[in-house]
Amino acid sequence: MTNKDNPGILNGIRVLDLTRMLSGPYCTMMLADHGAEVIKIESETGDSSRANGPFRDDDPKQEWAGYFVSLNRSKKSIKLDLKTEIGKENFKELVKQADVIVENFRPNVMERLGLQYEELAKINPRLVYGAIRGFGDPRSGESPYVKWPSYDVVAQAMGGIIGITGANASAPTKVGPGVGDIFTGLMMSFGIIAALRHAEATGYGQFIDIGMYDAVLSLCERAVYQHDFDGTIPGPEGNGHPLLAPFGIFPAHDGQVAIGIVDDVFWNELTKCMGDEALAEDKRFSTRSARKENSQTVNALVSSWTKQKTKNELLNILGGKLPFGPVNTIKDIFNDKHVNVRKMIVSVPHHDSTKRDWKVAANPIKFSLNPAPKAITPPKIGEHNEKYLGNSNKSNEYGNSDKIRSLRDAFGNFATGVTIITTTDTDGLPRGFTANSFTSVSLDPPLLLVCIAKTAYSAPIFSDAKHFAINILSERQKDLSGLFASQEVNKFEQPNWYHGSKKLPILKGNIAHFICENDRLVDAGDHLILIGRVLDHEVSEGTPLGYFKGNYFSVSHEQTLIEAANITGNIMIGGVLSKDNKILLKKEKNNKFSIPKAPKTNMSKHGLFQHLADIKLNPQLNFIYAIYRDTETSNHHIFYNGIVKGNAPDDFEFFGLDKIPFDDILLPAEKSMLERYAREFKHGTFGFYEGNEQAGIVREISSTPSKYEIKGL
Repeated sequence: MTNKDNPGILNGIRVLDLTRMLSGPYCTMMLADHGAEVIKIESETGDSSRANGPFRDDDPKQEWAGYFVSLNRSKKSIKLDLKTEIGKENFKELVKQADVIVENFRPNVMERLGLQYEELAKINPRLVYGAIRGFGDPRSGESPYVKWPSYDVVAQAMGGIIGITGANASAPTKVGPGVGDIFTGLMMSFGIIAALRHAEATGYGQFIDIGMYDAVLSLCERAVYQHDFDGTIPGPEGNGHPLLAPFGIFPAHDGQVAIGIVDDVFWNELTKCMGDEALAEDKRFSTRSARKENSQTVNALVSSWTKQKTKNELLNILGGKLPFGPVNTIKDIFNDKHVNVRKMIVSVPHHDSTKRDWKVAANPIKFSLNPAPKAITPPKIGEHNEKYLGNSNKSNEYGNSDKIRSLRDAFGNFATGVTIITTTDTDGLPRGFTANSFTSVSLDPPLLLVCIAKTAYSAPIFSDAKHFAINILSERQKDLSGLFASQEVNKFEQPNWYHGSKKLPILKGNIAHFICENDRLVDAGDHLILIGRVLDHEVSEGTPLGYFKGNYFSVSHEQTLIEAANITGNIMIGGVLSKDNKILLKKEKNNKFSIPKAPKTNMSKHGLFQHLADIKLNPQLNFIYAIYRDTETSNHHIFYNGIVKGNAPDDFEFFGLDKIPFDDILLPAEKSMLERYAREFKHGTFGFYEGNEQAGIVREISSTPSKYEIKGL
């Protein structure tokens, strides 16, 4: 079941829900009810509320506890073991595309897993992280009870609500509903919405800390100011009110009713209904303060009258004239017209369509323009693993993170162009993402495809879109590619696009674009394949931006530099090679160092690769980093940018970027090259050098044609 026609006001918000029991699930339920995509992360056994009951007679296997159904409707479920490396890896991939995380573990649980907020924020700076604890998180102030476990009854007791509830001081009473849990969860949902607004404005999320003790204390606000103002210690006062009368629960012939009199006008009305208007003029009761002083007398008078009437008779007499209501049983509530009109009890579809729907309390928040979507069936444990994780959670030869990373590297050996896929969402807003998984499929009919990760924030938008556009980027649009691959909210703020056919966003400066109709959607592991029927296209002049082994490259620049290798004369092939932010250097005589090079017997890129492989350095050579001609020797030097994964042999050594022995580099040109590398590494953008050993041009692969001259390399 979906809610395509009515997605809800929080549609587009993705929440990773690590919570269990009541407080956290109630919070995420509030969000799911209004359209947020809530993905429940569960262990092998699932949320313990699945087993807490009650169970219906038509559920002999006891699979669907009312506790779980009520709190987890409209959510998704992923089964994930966060204690394993593959589980953590999968979770971090989900975090990249999430807006919110909510958990209600005890302090330091996520820290022990290495998944604390500070680490996850490095992955996704926009992440809003909500933590519900019994006594709060140490980040906001470390309670002496910080390590204590807590449930609702503990929060009610310590937060003060039990101390002011009950018939009298000798019989303090727990509040029936789990208000310690529920109110805390409700407060967290408010905190999340506020933090999301801040993240949208600034691009930065934050940590939200709510303690159950703190939430319950805030519920007892009256007791706080009473104690401050007059030194009293409020206690249980039965069904009355310490400051008002008549105000509370009064007996009826067949139950109880609630009457709340604050203003004199309502007191006067009550005396009329009682048939004793003289009470309105009685100085003992004529003012609010007088009624407080004589509360026992006034409450007795009202009680003696109400207990002679049924709840229905009192409803007919008092209803609508003053603050009044019968004390309802849940059966009364099911039959109440108010509940029906307000749709406060809703149906949740059963997994088995032959069985009747479940009935649950509805979300009370009503929006005029964005009504709450229909409740969706609660999930089975791990029901949505395939949707969000693809095959990554399955046990096979690629079931470990090292193997998966190796596969990703292997895929990266195929050089591609870079595209940005764009569309317009249901609100008319432009949307887009970067992809290099673009392929032409057919000329007749004209079809193409692009792949999008199921975990991507924009996946639901493009899945439902009727049309989309593919923009093939030029070599000058690297920055644009990075922007659309990021979590940046306002990707279309720059004046670099226009509305093309079908009102699709078209990026200026592309070398080609295609207008497509969504022909079909194919489920493919952890990705979706969007197959588009080409309706129109346009081609412009320019050179495409390339992508190879995790790096951008310019086809035109790369080709120019490769051709230089064919110039007659001697050629030296080397590599500026790094590992874990350290540079590899070869030891020379007289305590000097040089950049590693291919052997003279095989002076080529392949020769360099083979040499490094032979000495167990496991090389990966990416793009050409520098090419220059030595004016004295007429030798041509070509250096590749790359990485190595092995340990340094005896005649090699690794140096941190801030510890490179520049003064001991054998050749000045190589010293200059390493100085450039250290600068560029800090900025995360590399370029190509062309020239001689003394001076040349560095060409950045960026969205601007910036060039700068430097001395040396």
